[in-house]
Amino acid sequence: MTAPIPAWVCAPGVRRVPFLKTFLPEYELRAAPGPGIGAVIGWGLKRTAAMGRSWAETRGLPYVALEDGFLRSIGLGEAGAASLSLIADDLGVYYDARRPSRMEAEILGADAWLDAPLTARAEAVIARLVETGLSKTNMGEPLDRSVLDRGRSRVLIVDQTLGDAAIAYGLAGPDSFARMMAEARAAHPGAQLIVKRHPAVAAGRKTGCIPAALLDGVTLIDRDVRPIDLLAEVEAVHVVTSGLGFEALLRGLPVTCHGAPFYAGWGLTTDRLEIARRGVARPLQAVAAAALIRLPRYVDPVTGERCEVERALERLVSFRARAERLKGVWRGAGFAPAKRPQVKRLLNAPTASVRIHNFARNAATAAEAEGGRLIYWAGKETEPIRKAVAATSAPVVRMEDGFIRSRGLGSDFVGALSVALDDLGVYYDPSAPSRLETRIEAGGFTDAERARAARLRRRVVEAGLSKYNLDAPTEGLDRWPKDRERVLVVGQVENDKSILKGCGALRTNSGLVQAVRRDRPDAFIVYRNHPDVLAGNRPGRLDVSALVEVDATADGLDIAACLDACDRLATLTSLAGFEALMRGKAVSTYGRPFYGGWGLTEDAMRFERRTRRATLDELVHAALIDYPIYITPDGWPCEAEDLVEALIAARDAPGGPAPRGRILRWWTGVRASLDRTPPPSY
Repeated sequence: MTAPIPAWVCAPGVRRVPFLKTFLPEYELRAAPGPGIGAVIGWGLKRTAAMGRSWAETRGLPYVALEDGFLRSIGLGEAGAASLSLIADDLGVYYDARRPSRMEAEILGADAWLDAPLTARAEAVIARLVETGLSKTNMGEPLDRSVLDRGRSRVLIVDQTLGDAAIAYGLAGPDSFARMMAEARAAHPGAQLIVKRHPAVAAGRKTGCIPAALLDGVTLIDRDVRPIDLLAEVEAVHVVTSGLGFEALLRGLPVTCHGAPFYAGWGLTTDRLEIARRGVARPLQAVAAAALIRLPRYVDPVTGERCEVERALERLVSFRARAERLKGVWRGAGFAPAKRPQVKRLLNAPTASVRIHNFARNAATAAEAEGGRLIYWAGKETEPIRKAVAATSAPVVRMEDGFIRSRGLGSDFVGALSVALDDLGVYYDPSAPSRLETRIEAGGFTDAERARAARLRRRVVEAGLSKYNLDAPTEGLDRWPKDRERVLVVGQVENDKSILKGCGALRTNSGLVQAVRRDRPDAFIVYRNHPDVLAGNRPGRLDVSALVEVDATADGLDIAACLDACDRLATLTSLAGFEALMRGKAVSTYGRPFYGGWGLTEDAMRFERRTRRATLDELVHAALIDYPIYITPDGWPCEAEDLVEALIAARDAPGGPAPRGRILRWWTGVRASLDRTPPPSY
């Protein structure tokens, strides 16, 4: 393996680029010049890299220019969003048409590398980009189509930010925008001309290049709207050097270039400038393969590892969906100080504003005034919260732990890595519909969704994961008899909301054990206390009359191993029943848990609203994929599969001890509440 080349990263800002070492594994990154330096790395042709470029030139060393790739992030780079892609160019910079660049060299040499498999791959990437509507920063709002004149053809004219290096290096200038406006008017008489401002201009961070005096008679889009919405509504596009022209090409639109962007000069665009070094025809697949597959480097921020464009593309799709789900103002109440930092990480999105108040009435007032949502922890609902919820006109969302939560107990101040957000009810309260119940009852699951759920289910079961994933022994399970039905009875915290809301007259662990013995007199009954009860944090111990009905206990043993060893699980409303279903075990419910009433369990109570017979994988998809949101231990938004893999990987590292004793628990909670680690920007 070739040793990394010592390289001076010549600007402090570049050294702070997330995942820089992962993007550039061939370099040993150094913060200062010195002996042995073999290259200089800087950001494009910015002034911050001028000293580094000069230093490299005088010593005959390569200068490696970094730029964002064309699939970057959900948020703006100007707002600090981390980039998923980077272009490293040791010849020039892709937007500098004055001299060769690695991009230009790649496209010129396409005859040597563009084979049938890569052509097909490029076409698939283009198709997926068009299907998903992804662009560079992906934060745009839906287009207000009322501004469109359906009686005329429509032409898009793309503005850029004043001082954008891509303009001058693209052989253009401020007058190029005036000429573009004039030519567009002349070339498309009678058409509706639509001018789109750059997202950074729309965000108020920069100034545009097209002055107001040239906007008479045109439709100005001065908000950050989705490029796909605009491109779907126009017949032609005019640009100077904007990357939006490349996106228009991918969607089959005619593009006129009034400068010299990297995608001009290959016979794909109408060009107002000639670039002598190019002038050869190249298919769209070649330009797309160079710009999206061969030249950029991609990092999956969830794993922190290099990846291919396809993985980065799908990650951006999921990030965008997450941002849309969390978009807007969130004002919280009822969150203990120790939970607040993690709640902010869970609700983190480039389109979200999160603030947690000490008083529920203040949170409700703020949510109403700011057009936001009131959110609270459903299991900790207090009388002030109930009053605020009843009185507010703001939408109300309830938060609860997800079903694959963490490695450790919430009562031990281990932050949740997944939560359910419910604007209808909450999954453990069957007295009213929840978003989870509504999803299962509605059905409509696709074959792809059922297949995804099946893969996730198998992975969870094979890995032995559960909600809390505590380190626990498995001794003694082999001594359970094989000639009797082995029924695992799982205890719960008796003041848990799922029991208070989801049970009838039977709502204690002792009553549950006695009911199971009555229903299954010959069974071998194994009882397992809830971890919080066993830890002494919550109530729920069995009384003596129930203990005599128990044949064995499984306290402290690994719950996944216990589920594997039993024939049936009996519970009031415990999530362990869902985990048993995932493992193909019979389940008897004595309350009304979210997984009961769908034809998968033997239920002692009725579920009047649940009329549909669901499959196990439909239940899994709804509960583990649709309903919760997830983050990695580092705070990155992720999918259920990502958290599963992170929890599996974490098992190789020793877990921290649970805090024991009043003083230690108090101090652990204080430390959790003081956590100010910023969530990652995406």
